[in-house]
Amino acid sequence: MSHMAQLPPSVRSEGRLFAFYLGNRTLALDILADVDYLDPNDPGLGSALETAFAIFLNVLDVDDRGQVTNAETAQRRAAQYLRSYCDPAYVVEPPFEDGEVELL
Repeated sequence: MSHMAQLPPSVRSEGRLFAFYLGNRTLALDILADVDYLDPNDPGLGSALETAFAIFLNVLDVDDRGQVTNAETAQRRAAQYLRSYCDPAYVVEPPFEDGEVELL
């Protein structure tokens, strides 16, 4: 059986932490305080979470040693998306670039 390359441990760790903060409603509290972004009655919840994860991963940068260099920025951009999803009056600054919201 051949060994397939894995994501660097730093990336896996940050992905796990992002999921933890998201699921515990502690993601970027300054942006998402009092926002029910995990409403189980929302029929679009799955797509919203898919987009939030895509933004987090698209924004995440890794240096040449495999170390994440901007986890907080990636979390904040995902939080901004969730806030704008739940609150159409919220203005994302700076606006999302196409590459940030791309679903691969």
